[in-house]
Amino acid sequence: MTDRKTKSSRALTVPALSGEQSLNRYLAEIKKFPVLTAEQEYMLAKRYQEHEDPDAAAQLVTSHLRLVAKIAMGYRGYGLPVSDLISEGNVGLMQGVKKFEPDRGFRLATYAMWWIKASMQEFILRSWSLVKMGTTAAQKKLFFNLRRMKRNLDAYEDTDLHPDDVKQIAEDLGVPEQEVISMNRRMMMGGDASLNVSMRTDEEGSGQWQDWLVDDTPLQDETVADAEEAQMRHDMLEEAMDSLNEREKHILAERRLTDEPQTLEELSQVYDVSRERIRQIEVRAFEKLQKAMQRIAGEKLLPAAG
Repeated sequence: MTDRKTKSSRALTVPALSGEQSLNRYLAEIKKFPVLTAEQEYMLAKRYQEHEDPDAAAQLVTSHLRLVAKIAMGYRGYGLPVSDLISEGNVGLMQGVKKFEPDRGFRLATYAMWWIKASMQEFILRSWSLVKMGTTAAQKKLFFNLRRMKRNLDAYEDTDLHPDDVKQIAEDLGVPEQEVISMNRRMMMGGDASLNVSMRTDEEGSGQWQDWLVDDTPLQDETVADAEEAQMRHDMLEEAMDSLNEREKHILAERRLTDEPQTLEELSQVYDVSRERIRQIEVRAFEKLQKAMQRIAGEKLLPAAG
């Protein structure tokens, strides 16, 4: 038993990433791992699924480290070390490998991407803001899309939004206008800036940010409850996604669950169908997902009859 655990731990070891100074060396190292063909990936995934072969798991993980790094680069705008984002993403990748089912017919990268992004986004939400961020799907979508949408609207990064821009963003993301305003102001503060920074730079004795902060630290039981709720929602979403076929999952993910959604035109070229057909599939998939979530929520949250 001990030998097996030791072997598994050794097999799943990835190149060390201790800080930004070692990032370039890390990126060079992970390029040495070969990219797997579909057949190689399938055979390795079956070996791990059926025999828990740690060497198979290690090859699956290391062959996708470049994917983690690429995704991490897309989240650089939140002011967190890329090395930390990659480390969190690698944890998500390992979880994705453990839960991957090769017989479903799609590649590991498609499936693991969900776990990688989820790990990075949860890390950003935990680390980025001094004020507790919203935890609903709509609020997370707002957080991860606001900066990009401001650029598309030619809005200044460090100023309040024009009322017309607020309205458009709120409509596009399905959130109240006040949440757009509030989120934008939080992001203008730049995340976890030092609490000792003066609020005014043109005069002395102007006070520091910490002088204006109220201690809103959540109680331990609230923290535990929030974590349990977040895990429950994650599990429910994962279960609900099983109600979709692979094409519906991919289209829904690329249209609604990424910080840079693909256009109808781009997806229509992937599947060789019209843009209207992609739109129909997206709408149908979203409706199916909503119904599945409602059903699962009812089963998990409502007490059994009698």
